[in-house]
Parts: sequence; structure tokens; C-alpha cells
Amino acid sequence: MSFQELGLSEAIVRAVTEQGYTTPTPIQKQAIPAVLAGGDLLAGAQTGTGKTAGFTLPILQRLSALPVKSGARRAIRALILAPTRELAAQVEESVRTYGKYLKLTSAVIFGGVGIHPQIKILQQGVDILVATPGRLLDHMQQGTVDLSRIEILVLDEADRMLDMGFIRDIRKVLQALPPKRQNLLFSATFADEIRALADNLLNSPATIEVARRNSTAEVVAQKIHPVDRDRKHPLLAHLIKTNNWQQVLVFTRTKHGANRLVEQLAKDGISGMAIHGNKSQSARTRALAEFKDGSLQVLVATDIAARGIDIDQLPHVVNYDLPNVPEDYVHRIGRTGRAGATGEAVSLVCVDEHLMLRDIERLIKRELPREVIPGFEPDLSAKPQPIQLRSGNGGGGGRTQQRRPQANPSAQPRQNAPRNHSRNRSQTSSAAPASRDSRNRKSA
Repeated sequence: MSFQELGLSEAIVRAVTEQGYTTPTPIQKQAIPAVLAGGDLLAGAQTGTGKTAGFTLPILQRLSALPVKSGARRAIRALILAPTRELAAQVEESVRTYGKYLKLTSAVIFGGVGIHPQIKILQQGVDILVATPGRLLDHMQQGTVDLSRIEILVLDEADRMLDMGFIRDIRKVLQALPPKRQNLLFSATFADEIRALADNLLNSPATIEVARRNSTAEVVAQKIHPVDRDRKHPLLAHLIKTNNWQQVLVFTRTKHGANRLVEQLAKDGISGMAIHGNKSQSARTRALAEFKDGSLQVLVATDIAARGIDIDQLPHVVNYDLPNVPEDYVHRIGRTGRAGATGEAVSLVCVDEHLMLRDIERLIKRELPREVIPGFEPDLSAKPQPIQLRSGNGGGGGRTQQRRPQANPSAQPRQNAPRNHSRNRSQTSSAAPASRDSRNRKSA
């Protein structure tokens, strides 16, 4: 099946083809016709499946089929909400790329940057607005954005928006929208909170679930390297140099850990930059750009900050620290193995993290292969130390929990249902106090 057979115009297909895409992905084959039909949609798809095009392409098709009257001031007709600055920018870039031959305009607004240039853009009028919830509320309170003529609403990566504590902001935005509109909800997982949101937001939606709940892509080769906690950095440097890895996305549990790892890798002659909520928007943008063009060898990120990293054929993802919440493992390794390409996800696991590993394996219903690297054999007599789990996947604040890891890293995972992990949604402050996206929100 081709994109044209899905009902897209020649202008849109032309732009898609110029990007090297000729065959729709499974999520696109199902989502595009559903959106074009005009009804609500609940779609479950992991990152890297082509879900962004799954909603941007049919939105462009629908809006271009009913253009605004000549001379009339442009009103925002489609609103796309995304959890992070990086993801919002990525989505808007897709809108511009695929709509380059259409007479539609788009804009992106997010916190961490000045609001006045955004006001000027909004005053000129745009058809499609991509926004983070907090900065959108800033504009709503200042009266600089009009949402009264929205025809299509998209919640992208809705599960992450709930994790970050945006539910109240989302509800405020919904109150400003016209009741008659098309609602599209995209999520990597179908947690109970997502089901509840869908029940309140969507009207008799079509439901699409490309991958089973909380599954990992089969094209991603996953591996565990047992190692002592103080040998993780030397092992990572060894893997990068020995295997000549040129583009590596590394996840740490905290922002401080990300900064420290970058400094340690620099001493090993490995170029790297950290991306997290305490970095300025210009620093985050620069790090992403250099990582994408290959001039930066390693990008070290916290979970939330990594949302929006969209790189074709990213070969390597490393879990330097296992995530606090098992579902985040699925999100992390979804950065590689995108759109059918192969990828490798490596986890460096110390004795403190055995309980986390067990919970991950329960969630994905498979045991991950272990490989001890010669020269980095873990001390089998080492005692586990409690790990401080804080809210926000690396943000500060919140209640501290302590977990005692299980002793045997090679134990067969039990196949009973995974535990319900409640995420602590206590709020923290971030680096850009002038923006709602950085106030009272979990930072990355």
C-alpha cells in the first residue's frame, strides 16, 4: 500500500517521497484513514514507529481540503500538545516538512525561551499550532492565543504528559476549546491513567494498538552487562572505544549523574554533552543538533529530556542507570530500532539494580541475556545498597524511597503480572522560572 492509496494528496505524497519514505508503517496504515474519516482516535504506538506522520499527514490533508477564505485572518485550526520542548519542535518540523507544498502555516511554542517572539508569530495567524501545555497556558492567560476555532486536537505522548504532571494544564486547555472537534490521543503505553483520560476526552474512538502493551521492538537487540557500580564509567568507555561506537544515546537516572558522566567521558577522549531540564533551551538545541549530524559522539540524557529525540537508524542506546519505573525502559530503547531499522540496547546493571531489572523483565515478559565483559567482572560478594528513587526520572524533590535489590542478577524472571508502580507526581522547580513549562512541573 502506498501513501497515495491512503487518501493523501499529490502535494503531501510528493513531500513524503522527498524524505525517502515510500511505504507507510503499520501505525500509518491504520491511523491515516481513521483520522481522515473525521472521528476520534486512541492510538498506541511506541516511539520510532512513524506515529508522528500518522497524525500530521492526515491533519494536513484535512485542513488543506478546506482552506480558509482568501483575505480572512488565519485562525488556529489544529492544536498539537506535546510534553517537552524537543518533541514539540520535532513535531512542528514534521508539519513544515510534509506541508511544504501546501498553503498552510504552522508554529511551535514552548517554555525556556522568550514569549514575545511567539506572540508576534501568533498575531500573524497560523493554521497548526504545536505547543507544550505550560507555555500554551501562559499565552491563554495573556490573551495572545485564540483556541475558539480548533477543529482537531492531538495529545502526543499522552502517557508522558501525565507522568510530568500536566493533567491539570490539559484540562484547562480543553475548557478553552470548542466542544465540536476531532480528538486524537497517541500514547506509547495504555496505562490505566491513559484509559481514564481517553474515556473523558474521546467520543466513540477508533482504537489502534500497533504493538502489544508495554512491549519492546523485536528489531532491538537487548543485552545486560553485569558490572560493579563504580566500574560503570570505565565499562562504558571501553564499549565505546572497543566497538568504535560513533552515535550513542546514554540514559542516566539524574541530571547530576548526566553532567558527571560527560565530564568523565571527556577525560577518556570521548565527546559528549548532557541534555536535561537544567540546561538552557539553546544548550539543549545545540546538543541535539550536534548529535544528529554526527559531530557529537555521545548524548547523555535523562528520561524526560530525551522525548523528541528522533534520529533515523540510531544504532546504540545505553542504560547507564536502569530507570526507576519499568515502563520507561520501553520508552528508552524505543529511541533505537526505529521504523524497522535494527538497533542495540545495552544496560549496565550493578547489584543495586537487580530488583529494577527483575521488574523490567516481568513487564516485557522476557529474560534479557547477560554478558559479562572480561576485565569488568562484578564482585559476587558485593552487597546491594538502597537506591534513592526520586520523582521525575532525575528531577529533584519528592519523597525518597528505598528498594533492596534481589541478590541474583541471573535469576529467571517470574512470569506473574507486573506490579503497579505508582509514580510520585510531586512537583519540582526547573531552570526557566518565567515559563509554566519550567515551574511546578517535573523537570527532565
